[in-house]
Amino acid sequence: MSGSGAPGPGAAPCRFAHYFVLCGIDAESGLEPDELAGENFDQSPLRRTFKSKVLAHYPQNIEWNPFDQDAVNMLCMPKGLSFRTQADNRDPQLHSFIITREDGSRTYGFVLTFYEEVTSKQICTAMQTLYQMHNAEQYSSVCASSSCSMDSLASSIDEGDATSLAKLQRYNSYDISRDTLYVSKCICLITPLPFMQACKKFLVQLYKAVTSQQPPPLPLESYIHNILYEVPLPPPGRSLKFYGVYEPIICQRPGPNELPLSDYPLREVFELLGLENLVQVFTCVLLEMQILLYSQDYQRLMTVAEGITTLLFPFQWQHVYVPILPASLLHFLDAPVPYLMGLQSKEGTDRSKLELPQEANLCFVDIDNHFIELPEDLPQFPNKLEFIQEISEVLLQFGIPPEGNLHCSDSATKLKNLVLSDLVNDKKNGNIPGNALNMYELLKGNETIARLQALAKRTGVTMEKVTITAPLAEKEKDVKLQCEEVELRDYKLNVQLREVFANRFTQLFADYEAFVIQAAPDLESWLTNREQMQNFDKASFLSDQPEPYLPFLSHFIETQMFATFIDNKIISQWEEKDPFLRVFDSRIEKIRLYNVRAPALRTSNYQKCSTLKEAAQSIEQRLMKIDHTAIHPHLLDMKIGQGKYEQGFFPKLQSDVLATGPTNNNRWASRSATTQRRKDRLRQHSEHIGLDNDLREKYMQEARSLGKNLRQPKLSDLSPAVIAQTNSKFVEGLLKECRMKTKRMLVEKMGHEAVELGHGEANITGLEENTLIASLCDLLERIWSHGLQVKQGKSALWSHLLQYQEREEKQEHSAESPVAVGTERRKSDTGITMPTLRVSLIQDMRHVQNMSEIKTDVGRARAWIRLSLEKKLLSQHLKQLLSNQPLAKKLYKRYAFLRCEEEREQFLYHLLSLNAVDYFCFTSVFTTIVIPYRAVIIPIKKLSNAITTSNPWICVSGELGDTGVMQIPKNLLEMTFECQNLGKLTTVQIGHDNSGLLAKWLVDCVMVRNEITGHTYKFPCGRWLGKGVDDGSLERILIGELVSSTSDEELGKQCRTPPQQKSPTTARRLSITSLTGKNTKPNAGQIQEGIGEAVNGIVKHFHKPEKERGSLTILLCGENGLVAALEQVFHHGFKSARIFHKNVFIWDFIEKAVAYFETSDQIGDNEEALLLQRSSCKTFCHYVNAINTAPRNIGKDGKFQILVCLGTRDHLLPQWIPLLAECPLITRMYEENALLRDRMTVNSLIRVLQTLQDFNIVLEGSLIKGVDV
Repeated sequence: MSGSGAPGPGAAPCRFAHYFVLCGIDAESGLEPDELAGENFDQSPLRRTFKSKVLAHYPQNIEWNPFDQDAVNMLCMPKGLSFRTQADNRDPQLHSFIITREDGSRTYGFVLTFYEEVTSKQICTAMQTLYQMHNAEQYSSVCASSSCSMDSLASSIDEGDATSLAKLQRYNSYDISRDTLYVSKCICLITPLPFMQACKKFLVQLYKAVTSQQPPPLPLESYIHNILYEVPLPPPGRSLKFYGVYEPIICQRPGPNELPLSDYPLREVFELLGLENLVQVFTCVLLEMQILLYSQDYQRLMTVAEGITTLLFPFQWQHVYVPILPASLLHFLDAPVPYLMGLQSKEGTDRSKLELPQEANLCFVDIDNHFIELPEDLPQFPNKLEFIQEISEVLLQFGIPPEGNLHCSDSATKLKNLVLSDLVNDKKNGNIPGNALNMYELLKGNETIARLQALAKRTGVTMEKVTITAPLAEKEKDVKLQCEEVELRDYKLNVQLREVFANRFTQLFADYEAFVIQAAPDLESWLTNREQMQNFDKASFLSDQPEPYLPFLSHFIETQMFATFIDNKIISQWEEKDPFLRVFDSRIEKIRLYNVRAPALRTSNYQKCSTLKEAAQSIEQRLMKIDHTAIHPHLLDMKIGQGKYEQGFFPKLQSDVLATGPTNNNRWASRSATTQRRKDRLRQHSEHIGLDNDLREKYMQEARSLGKNLRQPKLSDLSPAVIAQTNSKFVEGLLKECRMKTKRMLVEKMGHEAVELGHGEANITGLEENTLIASLCDLLERIWSHGLQVKQGKSALWSHLLQYQEREEKQEHSAESPVAVGTERRKSDTGITMPTLRVSLIQDMRHVQNMSEIKTDVGRARAWIRLSLEKKLLSQHLKQLLSNQPLAKKLYKRYAFLRCEEEREQFLYHLLSLNAVDYFCFTSVFTTIVIPYRAVIIPIKKLSNAITTSNPWICVSGELGDTGVMQIPKNLLEMTFECQNLGKLTTVQIGHDNSGLLAKWLVDCVMVRNEITGHTYKFPCGRWLGKGVDDGSLERILIGELVSSTSDEELGKQCRTPPQQKSPTTARRLSITSLTGKNTKPNAGQIQEGIGEAVNGIVKHFHKPEKERGSLTILLCGENGLVAALEQVFHHGFKSARIFHKNVFIWDFIEKAVAYFETSDQIGDNEEALLLQRSSCKTFCHYVNAINTAPRNIGKDGKFQILVCLGTRDHLLPQWIPLLAECPLITRMYEENALLRDRMTVNSLIRVLQTLQDFNIVLEGSLIKGVDV
């Protein structure tokens, strides 16, 4: 991180290294087993872990980066001390680590671990004693067990290798007289910036000096003093040369407008994971899942973690980041927050043995086996295929196979194969002074190189410097060059890969600034109102993006890293820009200058990165031309005879010369002093104006940590009190997150429903709702996995539910359990009711268990949450689940969130608030499942017989399909049926075949209920079905409305939003058919207003995003729909009721008009108008005849409805209405004052209907079934 190493006032901020540390065995305290590191007493003593100590560190302390002894010791030797004998491999190992402080700033450590002979007699005898005890135990257990278990015992001792007793005995021995004992020791540099290559070289040279036969040119103190006090950090954009023990070391730092420093070789990351896997893991990191890296090699963990977080630019990982998790901190895997951690795998243990507290949202990366496990439903990174293609082109140019290559990186991590001119394992502790390592020999037999060359030939890539033939004389010089070549290639590859990744974000977020909401006048007011304010217009941003990007982007803009990025953007109005943001913004500027981004912006066209060459060149130039050279190491003022050299042993350093640096004897100290003075002046200035600085700092910290529960675990103090405190922080954080999420879900949803009702504008999309619900599911999983006693299954919530189910079912068998609250009586005036649907947590679980589409526990838990949310029972169900105290105590530790009474109650209350809004998050997601429905037909008994003698049928349609025609069993008014999810129900067709004596049937309404979600729909009818009664209809199309459930607890009562739409009510239908004729008729003004509103509704419908439009059927045929409005127009002044005659319907007028058009020739003013009129007449007659000849028994009003729907669909209404208005029949059938006889009204009606011309109107199948036009 470029800005993170910045120290506080009064210090020398530009030192290359802050500390030099030595860790190892403390001869005083001897062998102490390391219990925390997961002690295993079955293992042979050489394989056990013992406590290590920090033996020395220089200087003692630096005020701006205090030395954290516990953390450094833990991370230098995460497994504690390890012992070897001369028979074991004792290659030196290099690894690095990172310490992230609570404020998010970082310090890096680079460690070389090597083995030193144990000289203390006391420790050797202790080891021998341990062995004798161990062998005695083993022997007795071998004798006791039968011979067949012999094998398993042997393998348990040798972690899967040994199979015979002889081998076991030999392997398991340490004999003080015969064997030499070695113990691990490490040297470590702690630096503010991750100059990995330079630190590695420095430590390797230091180690070489210790193992070499000749003593080093100067005492080791000189080199350590030099790097601690005399080597500065290279200034941004410059390179620096300083001196190790044997040769100079070069490091370089990117300039202010380049990507921040990253020194970990991405080559290795791609070789270890493979490109496809890496992009998937990268996506998980972007979406802030929990990422667990798993490898035997610490350096691999660190390289992958640092590599992936580097690629996030311009975003920064905001959560727990521990690339190497010491064995003693395993309980941190319990953290209910996003994390990126690395866990060292023990040899021979496989993934299945690893107990992880929660896996619902876990991305598990097994680095050594090239294998990853991803969370379910992971969205794809935008343009993933083109992106992968572009990266592989870069990789192939550098000869790296995109599918990864475990073998080459294997050697890279082992020091013995490091391409360092003369470090090779020659059984003399790695030193061949006279003869350089033969690089070519090393490469000749390497199948990897051969494969790469073949690959390179195929792809036409030229490979530099891997020629295998070389004249002998030049060998040494070449190896040196080769080493620098390899390093330069790594640097170039790094920067080019990072450019490709950064370019993706520059393209994706090129317009992000347009959506940042700058609401506050000054920093102080912004910080105080930070929580209440919306910073980024998410809905507008998403509506601007190409469809394929949405699943990823809708999740990503909800993350903490995106929120922090936007916060930094807003703060940059008042403060200096965050370095990452500055570079990113300048890149966006550049894009704008180069291609004036026209409409291309919104397409999902993939634009490749064009800056690869320049990026590589700037690094090459810095490395070729060195800008600064540090002071050479020199003799220090040491006591005579103390720099004693003994080959193979790291000397005891003189602490007095290393404790402090030289007194201001170099260029850069004065430079830093002036910058410091400038900073002090600035600080005093800012203290005079604006906020008091401390207060402001506190504000800033709070604002920045908003939503981050706990940035970093403390690596040192592990007392129970600290663990308890950490957990209470987690609990607090989870509760806060729950409050924010439910509030957001409510506000957005209520805003949306208000718009449905015509208040204001909507800003939530179906997509966004889905994202919010997914993140609620994730939060519940994290809450349920916090403080688990024993993990069972991948989903903590589902396993809790299963155990609850098991207990309840046992009790059910012993006693029939009472029906839970929430009965839903549906009484109608006839006394026929919808039977009660029982509310039961277990029943809802069974519904989910019966869904064969869901294969995993995590999926089942998510489905159950969605179902409970849709039924408005989530809070009630969870309350019931947690009310089983004994079960909660059995499953959870005392500190778990679910056992904190007060927080738990608040959490349930927040969830209860979600009952105020309607969700269809289950119905709309599981579209293919089979759902049981129940239908009840409610007749009007007073006026007709309850049962008809004919054979009735019904067909139910929804947004996702229909049931087809189903016969209703005779003499029954209720039926149940199963069919694939219909979605929200829209229409019911009901009819009969008119057979038998009592064929006429007056139906009040039809009720249909989804038996899983409990949603009940009412389809009002209020009309007769039968020949010779009403309009003679034998079938009707009824439009549905969702009935609000009567069991919404107290909350629902007060804050229910009014129902979104209604279908024609009984009263209206009866008035139209003049059954009663008593209703007050609307006046002309009201009728015209009705038409305007109906058309308006349809226009609004088409202005919404496609996925959220809802039902068009209701807008056409519903209570205030277009059909009803036009009926009013046609009824106005209609001479319908005649004395002694049958009723006359609008359809009668239309049929007569058709007859008139078909027999007469029209006389037009001019030829053109006549042709137009003729064609309109022709289509009109064709449509009406098609409706009349359709094989359906639809009544006259039903036919009018079909005509209006077809006319709207085919945009013909504006042509038909003038025809009818000018038809001579109108004078006979309409009063003088009728609207249709008023020329101005007709013209304005036509104009209003013309606004629908541009829309592509698709009618529901049930409306026009059987009509062939």
